[in-house]
Amino acid sequence: MDAIEVTRFSTLFNFRDVGGPLGHDGRAVRRGRLFRSDSPHRLDDADRQALGALGVRTVLDLRRPYEVERDGRIPDLDGVTWRHIHPEHAEWTDNPYRSGADLARYLADRYADMAQTGTAGLGEAIGLIADEVNAPVLVHCVAGKDRTGIVCGLTLAVLGVSDADIAADYALSTEAGEKFMAWFTSSGQQMRPGLPPLTCPEETMLLFLAELREGYGSVEGYLRHAGVTDAQLDALRDHLLD
Repeated sequence: MDAIEVTRFSTLFNFRDVGGPLGHDGRAVRRGRLFRSDSPHRLDDADRQALGALGVRTVLDLRRPYEVERDGRIPDLDGVTWRHIHPEHAEWTDNPYRSGADLARYLADRYADMAQTGTAGLGEAIGLIADEVNAPVLVHCVAGKDRTGIVCGLTLAVLGVSDADIAADYALSTEAGEKFMAWFTSSGQQMRPGLPPLTCPEETMLLFLAELREGYGSVEGYLRHAGVTDAQLDALRDHLLD
């Protein structure tokens, strides 16, 4: 996979351009069209300017409604539209992580659960990314690893990116998670019991994608089940592949 171009922010820990890897017919995923991050509600003035310089037009917020209420949304920025799409999913505490358990298996199971309960929301999110008028898009959740990882993983799969490259991008959130946790604890906050570590084993994404295909035949098959049309899948490839 090509080197990831990173824009540095002082208030974001998991921001990156999804573009770069090769997809269908050896075409590269276009840079500057789809970004991912942790929650941008903390943006300071300098980071607002940095985000503005990237030309982001749409911010796709995947957080739960109470997370938006608790932390707030991205600050108002000229020319930027905020879209809130919440894929329904169980709380982590409904299936708490047990120390010493297989983390990749645990996370893949939680992602499979979200694919079942959050089908409509995931389909709507992919449909939003597919519409070129919304680009460039920044997609985020709280830490930018799970919900964001699923949406970006599904998108890259439709573009023909290899599972290995999708998993490698997903795993980049491990280092970001360490930075997020350092900030989180320094601010006097404590993680809720039952949450898994902010680690992203590549095996998690490999399991999730493989098992999704077992259930639906292909990632596209799952997304059609989620309400994404063939026209939207074509549009996704047209504007996100060079």
